[in-house]
Amino acid sequence: MGLSWQQGPLGAKAVGRFLTPEPLPERLLWAEPLRRRMRVRHGGEWVADSEDVVLLHEPGRYPVAYFPRDDVTGLEEEARTTNHRDLGATKWFAVGTAKHAAWQHADLPAHAEILRDRVAFAWRAMEAFYEEDERIVGHAADPYHRIDIRRTSRHLVVRDGDRVVADTKRPLALYESGFATRWYVPREDVDADALEHVEGETFCPYKGLASYYDIGDRKRAAWSYPDAWAEVAPVSNWVSFEPDVVDVWLDDRKLALEPGQTVVPHGIDRGLTPEEIEGQR
Repeated sequence: MGLSWQQGPLGAKAVGRFLTPEPLPERLLWAEPLRRRMRVRHGGEWVADSEDVVLLHEPGRYPVAYFPRDDVTGLEEEARTTNHRDLGATKWFAVGTAKHAAWQHADLPAHAEILRDRVAFAWRAMEAFYEEDERIVGHAADPYHRIDIRRTSRHLVVRDGDRVVADTKRPLALYESGFATRWYVPREDVDADALEHVEGETFCPYKGLASYYDIGDRKRAAWSYPDAWAEVAPVSNWVSFEPDVVDVWLDDRKLALEPGQTVVPHGIDRGLTPEEIEGQR
């Protein structure tokens, strides 16, 4: 999902490979100008506002935004220091009442000069992050992340044992950076009685708030974006199924979950209701 995590080219489980005669280093970090205005809000105040943000892509992690120190306010240096395996000594800051809320690499190697005198914020510790006046939720948006949705007439069937949960010849194929294809089924082609809504949502900064369903004793076997972002509106309120939890057949071929597809939820926006999310957009 993007450049450096899931199965992206700089991720630990990259699905492809660089065609070079010598193997690349085990870890490669990529830093680049974001070229977007980004702001950070905490305690009802703007603590960062910059058009000179650098985005750091580190293997296995969401991208992190680094702000020029001169564009940041309200930091209080802490006694805490840590050591980054690639970037060296790191000093930490409190922001208002939030402890360990921001950091700065204090002894960067020469090849990482682009991050010198820059500060990054812990996503969960802050109230909100914005690009211009639109809130970015979940984690910093990855400019290498892409979603394409395609209509198809392929035959998709979902079964729970002998029970047919879904049967359609009009699924949508959702192609998302770093993931295998996800297949979405219109509600009309799903046995609604087979789905049991469960508590707990996750948030994708590219698609929106996801609801989950049990199917019989198969936990969180399906999900849906009841009100998907406009960019992926075609899948709004459609249902997708987890092929390692229920049996998903595509043109008589049983699907399996490909390695490296697991998402680890994190971020201050997990668990918010749709109304709370909408109020913060």
